[in-house]
Amino acid sequence: MTVTAAPSGDLEPIETASADELHALQLERLRWSLRHAYENVPHYRAAFDAADVHPDDCKDLADLARYPLTSKADLRENYPFGMFAVPREQVVRVHASSGTTGRATVVGYTRDDIDVWAAVMARSIRAAGGRPGHVLHNAYGYGLFTGGLGAHYGGERLGCAVVPVSGGMTERQVTLIRDFRPDIIMVTPSYMLAIMDEMERQGLDPAACSLRYGIFGAEPWTNEMRAEMEARAGLDATDIYGLSEVIGPGVAQECVETKDGLHIWEDHFYPEVIDPLTGQVLPEGEEGELVFTSLTKQAMPVIRYRTRDLTRLLPGTARTMRRMQKITGRTDDMIILRGVNLFPTQIEELIMGIPALSPHFQLHLTRAGRMDELAVHVERRPATTEADAAEAGAALSARVKNTIGVTVTTCVLNPESIERSLGKMRRVVDHRSA
Repeated sequence: MTVTAAPSGDLEPIETASADELHALQLERLRWSLRHAYENVPHYRAAFDAADVHPDDCKDLADLARYPLTSKADLRENYPFGMFAVPREQVVRVHASSGTTGRATVVGYTRDDIDVWAAVMARSIRAAGGRPGHVLHNAYGYGLFTGGLGAHYGGERLGCAVVPVSGGMTERQVTLIRDFRPDIIMVTPSYMLAIMDEMERQGLDPAACSLRYGIFGAEPWTNEMRAEMEARAGLDATDIYGLSEVIGPGVAQECVETKDGLHIWEDHFYPEVIDPLTGQVLPEGEEGELVFTSLTKQAMPVIRYRTRDLTRLLPGTARTMRRMQKITGRTDDMIILRGVNLFPTQIEELIMGIPALSPHFQLHLTRAGRMDELAVHVERRPATTEADAAEAGAALSARVKNTIGVTVTTCVLNPESIERSLGKMRRVVDHRSA
């Protein structure tokens, strides 16, 4: 859609600095971060020593590849505060993952870390079109999850009036959007769909509401989903990226004037892409697993942290800093179906190409004997007849077979049949261990 405001003016100097200036700053900060981690975190000292590498061995940015990778398992093994590089008394905030698949991963912040987080979040909101004085409807969850407070502090730093709605209570979300007339909404893309559905259920036209900019993250989503949200809500939709272990949201952000991938704020977070099987660094432009090293974090530096997100690095466009392609999936949500790798975003892209089907879907995995089976549960659009829905379901199964190369069953359900997200959507339902 047409961009309603171009935020290219008044950028921070580092956003348009030369590549040489950026690299010099990165190397200075990288050498500090390596020393900080080695001297203050026993895990990193042991890992560096085992790899026979020392912080002083980093003479160039390319030398980072010599240092050991860090995984979520390392963080869990040092639960709760073993990865902190400052005395616990200097930590002013603690966030943590839900811990649903094991021990929670705990993240700490000093006062300076919170300040940096607010700054990169403000930069992100501005890149998405936000401006001082805008009203920001924040529907990310507050609490141990980093999304809500990260967006909140960033919005306030930019000068927005933040409405801290958090997730859930969808009818109330619609009421507040109608009454407070926000310019910006920050929320997961799947929950944005639920909010738009509720608007329409109440007889409201999402495109007629006040929202001009949507900043969507915390889960992978496709450009086809962007087109759906922009058409229905009449806003500019951009992608934001982050993860708790690195800082939270605000690690990278799409710029509203280009919408061509997420610019990584490389003055604070240094990216690499590795082969997820061998751990080898891949050339720029090749797809692999995204790895981050923090350059300025005090409380909990991370060195070559494996995100498990799959993407590729690209040259900068709207900013000097490099871009990352929209996340195509995660190594831990990849489905291997009869030897074929499949990601939920691939199914989403195919669904969005069939007008009779809605974006609400889930993938159900079962095992019949020795064979895994995949059923795509997807809702039909309200105006779609049952006959057209059956035809659309057959078309989706055929497209999956022709483009991905696996046979799936498609179950086209009535509207409102699939659970609605109040945050991150559960795309894959695995019945195989039930």
